[in-house]
Amino acid sequence: MFDSLIEFIRELYGTSGQIPLHEPRFIGREKEILSSTIDSSYVSSAGPSIQEFEEKIAEYTGSRYAIATVNGTSALHAALLALGVKKDTEVITQSLTFVATSNAIRYCGAKPIFLDVDRETLGLSHHSLAEFLKNNCEIRDDGSCWNKVSNKKISACLPMHTFGFPVKINKIKEVCKSYNLKVIEDAAESLGSFYKGTHTGRTGELSCLSFNGNKIITTGGGGMVLTQRKGLARKARELTTTARRADILYFRHTQVAFNYRMPNINAALGIAQMESLETFLLEKKELAARYRQFGEENNMYFFNQPKHSDSNFWLNTIITKNLKERNLLLESTNKAGINTRPLWTPMHLLSMNKDCIKDEMLNTEWLFKRIVNVPSSVIVSR
Repeated sequence: MFDSLIEFIRELYGTSGQIPLHEPRFIGREKEILSSTIDSSYVSSAGPSIQEFEEKIAEYTGSRYAIATVNGTSALHAALLALGVKKDTEVITQSLTFVATSNAIRYCGAKPIFLDVDRETLGLSHHSLAEFLKNNCEIRDDGSCWNKVSNKKISACLPMHTFGFPVKINKIKEVCKSYNLKVIEDAAESLGSFYKGTHTGRTGELSCLSFNGNKIITTGGGGMVLTQRKGLARKARELTTTARRADILYFRHTQVAFNYRMPNINAALGIAQMESLETFLLEKKELAARYRQFGEENNMYFFNQPKHSDSNFWLNTIITKNLKERNLLLESTNKAGINTRPLWTPMHLLSMNKDCIKDEMLNTEWLFKRIVNVPSSVIVSR
C-alpha cells in the first residue's frame, strides 16, 4: 500500500540503506572550529565560544538576551523558575508535546494543566485556553490567576511550537493577558520559524530552544533560554551557573541553583552550524514542497505550515485517514528501513499525569491516531 512512498523517499535520499528520521548535517567549518577549540583547551563550561554562540542566536532570533544551557529541558526548567513558577502552583500547557515540556513543570514542584491543540497549528488552541480560563479561573485580590477547582495559583502558560510549526502565539498572549498570565514559549523545535514576521520565542516573557542531535542545527546536546527582559535574563543565568558571584578567586553562591551551563566545545559546534542555518532552511522548505507534491499526486495529506507562518519544517508530517492506516504506514516504512515515527503519546495519557486537570482533548487524540513523521534530514545535494 505504501510502496510508492517508500520508493519516493529512497529517491529523495539516494540510498537503498537505512534512512533515519532526522540526522545532523556537517557541511561547513565544524571540524576546523572544533579542532581550534580543542587546541585552546577550553572544552568545558568556560571559554569564548559560549558567549559568541549566545550572541549569534540572539541576533538571529531578535532576542536581547540568550543564555546557553546543556539541553532544551534544562532551558525550560530554568525559564520556569526565572519566571517565578513555584511548588504547588499550576502551569497551563498542551498535551500534544514531548515529555520534557511537562517534566520541566514537575521539576519546579508545579503541576501541569493539559489543554487541547488546534488542528491548524498542532499547537495549543487559544480557543481551548480561553474556554478553560473562563469556566475555571478567576483573578483574586493578589492580582494572580487562580484555579477555582483546585484552589491553586496558575503561574504561567507554556505553549509549544510543534514540529517547528508556529502556534497562534499572539492570540495566546492576548488571552493570557486578560488573566494576568505570563507566557513561556517552548520553541525547542522551531529555530528558523517565524509567525507574522517575528521569530518564535520573541512573544513570550521567555522561551527555550533545543540543539539536540536531531534538531535543525545541533551542538551535540544543548539548549538556550531567550528573553527580552534584563531581569529575567539575569535570573536565568544565575540559575544555570550555580548562582556563583563574579569573583575570580572565591566561590560564593547566592542561592541553590543548577550546573546547566553549555560546554564551550558544544558552543563551538553551534557557531559552525549557524553558518549553515539559512542553507538548511531553504533545503528543508524544498523537501517539504516535494513531499506535498507527492501527497497531492498520491492521495496522501502532508501537513502544511499554518497561515501567517514561515516554518522551518523540522519534521514533515503525514496525517493518515485513521489509526489502522497510521499503524500500517509505520509498520511498512520501518520494515523497509525507513525510519518513521508516530506522535508522542499525549501527556494526559501517561500514567504519571493521570491526576492532572485536562479538557476534552478532541483534537489531540484525533491527531495522535493519525500523525506519522517521515524522514526530514536536510538533503545537501541533488
